[in-house]
Amino acid sequence: MRCPLPWHRCDSTARGDDAKQAQPSVYIIAEIGVNHDGDIDKAKQLIDAAQRAGADAVKFQIFNAAELAGDDAPLCTYQADAIEAATSQRDMLAKLELSSAQLTSLRQYAAKCNIDFIATPFGLDELHFLANSLKPTAIKIASPDLVNISLIDAAIETHLPLIISTGASTQDEIDACVARIANAEATERTALLHCISAYPTPLAAAQLGTIRFLAECCNLTVGFSDHTTSIETGAYAVCAGAPILERHLTYDCNAVGPDHAMSTEPDDFRRYVTAARAAAAAMTGGPRTTSEIELEVRKLARGRLILASDLPAGTRLQPQHLRVQRPADGICPSRWDDVIGQTLTTPLLQGTPLDWKHLQTAAVSV
Repeated sequence: MRCPLPWHRCDSTARGDDAKQAQPSVYIIAEIGVNHDGDIDKAKQLIDAAQRAGADAVKFQIFNAAELAGDDAPLCTYQADAIEAATSQRDMLAKLELSSAQLTSLRQYAAKCNIDFIATPFGLDELHFLANSLKPTAIKIASPDLVNISLIDAAIETHLPLIISTGASTQDEIDACVARIANAEATERTALLHCISAYPTPLAAAQLGTIRFLAECCNLTVGFSDHTTSIETGAYAVCAGAPILERHLTYDCNAVGPDHAMSTEPDDFRRYVTAARAAAAAMTGGPRTTSEIELEVRKLARGRLILASDLPAGTRLQPQHLRVQRPADGICPSRWDDVIGQTLTTPLLQGTPLDWKHLQTAAVSV
């Protein structure tokens, strides 16, 4: 049975080739974005790759290039470097649009592949189509729209789970967005993604400590939208407290397009997922208990209280009468204070493991 929120999903919803095994609780989104190059067949191949890699969800972008970018909006440097033929953002994006019919087909294909479908709408029309027609697992708000109040309000009104990236934002902007979410009583179904809007992001600039900071100050689930190229960064983010990871997936890092160069190819994406899940497994825990795998060492490497010399009955035990020796099959050294001052009821030889029955006040054993 599915959990109400995707990032709180039950262990039984494991995906990929290891679907029969329960997975640790890190929710991994394969950001296909525009890496399909406007080709639906490539998009489906990337859904297949995400499923095989063990991702929990795929994410697409829904936009109308003519409405999203003015004809005077220049390309970012990383985009211009990747697409020499494009002259503006609108020109670039126009080649990467997916039609409503194509998106519907991809939504159906994702369901067939048993992988969650998430999308980022860049306008109100796209948001309404996404929420009403595609029925996504969650709505993703891209970093530039963290300050787009009308879009965020409309996303909140869908009552769907909401994920918001924080790239290039200030803390004041994040706080204002979080306050709006709280005022709409949407906190429980909203997650933030810490994000650095640099493509690619140098590992040293990832600021992974911000994940825990945002979680504590915003009182929200906080994951990581990963724009680094290291396959270990997701594991680092999990150790920093992220229960959600988003990572760009491509079929070829050398392909022509704005995001291919900073994306991850299928084999490395699978390694990325494996490392992140291993980190999540290692990070489980709570109040300290003795694990099953520790019991032998606990018994054999800990000590017991034994007599340091021959002692007659009636001896009142003092520190010089005792020492600690392995294994731990007698009175634990932690009971030292309870034993000191007790009187022996029987004579004992040096090296004898002390037992509560040897002491006059046996009641201290309970």
